[in-house]
Amino acid sequence: MRPFSYELATDSASAVALASVPASAHVTSSVQFIGGGTTLVDLMKLEVMQPSTLVDISSIRDEDMHKVVQTETGLRIGSLVSMGQLHSDKAIVRDYPILTESLWRAASQQLRNMARLGGNVLQRTRCSYFRDTSYEQCNKRIPGSGCAALDGMNRGHAILGTSEHCIATYPGDWAPALIALDAQVEVLSRSGKRTLPFSELHRLPGATPHIETNLRPGDLITAFIIPVGPQRRSLYRKIRDRESYQFANASAAVALDLQGDVLREVRIGLGGVATVPWRAHRAEAMLRGRSLNEATATLAAEAEFKEAHPRGHNAPKVALGKSTLIRALLEAKAMEVS
Repeated sequence: MRPFSYELATDSASAVALASVPASAHVTSSVQFIGGGTTLVDLMKLEVMQPSTLVDISSIRDEDMHKVVQTETGLRIGSLVSMGQLHSDKAIVRDYPILTESLWRAASQQLRNMARLGGNVLQRTRCSYFRDTSYEQCNKRIPGSGCAALDGMNRGHAILGTSEHCIATYPGDWAPALIALDAQVEVLSRSGKRTLPFSELHRLPGATPHIETNLRPGDLITAFIIPVGPQRRSLYRKIRDRESYQFANASAAVALDLQGDVLREVRIGLGGVATVPWRAHRAEAMLRGRSLNEATATLAAEAEFKEAHPRGHNAPKVALGKSTLIRALLEAKAMEVS
């Protein structure tokens, strides 16, 4: 049993103050926020993460962090809203199917009731070499130690956004939907609030895989802001080894704005195939302004996965990622939207 201290925050300002310990920017802090604890507690049991202090934010009284507010300009989702709360919101099910589908496909009802959305986007990789401390080669866990997955069992690992230092897959389902909708993240620090594009929250591994986000020690995600866009004709498709409660081998979050068969706007986020939530810019550029059919969807998928870098066991992910994207695009086109 490793000792740690526990602090209960009652508002966002006190949470940030409790977590703002001196540390260089971007370095993983020994102080961690805990909300639902559905990921952090597991990693503490495995001794992958060993925080000296936990700051419990589940009892924060700031109402905006617990609410979902829909307006004519978009959607604001508090970071302490649970996965289950958003998934069961009938207005969001109707107007933002891409969000609710990605949530119910992600976890069991028990987990959805506990897990908070702010923590969901920060979940760590499920790479077995990261989660098993008996493996010494893991640049995420021990910077500079190497990456055992490069030449190891890497069937579930990433083929996009990789580097020679890390090929661990980003595991979440909700994040690809957020990146497809051009979401923004509201962050509170001791210097005040700031907003950054969700696409800038996560960092590619590069030479520093242990630095996973652009958050600084003490930064607290307070909300997600989603502008109005083509969210009504949207969906999330997930391919996995079993039907329920399994991480994606490949997934696609798609939102379309159609005029007849022609795509006026298209947004695509990919999951299960990349080291970060992946915005499919090449595929979008290939499709925008063109008719959507199997031929053009195939061309878009080919363009997006042209730069894929499979390693051994994960080579089938290239074809799987393409077929998942094609299927999602064609099914989104066929949706009946009122």
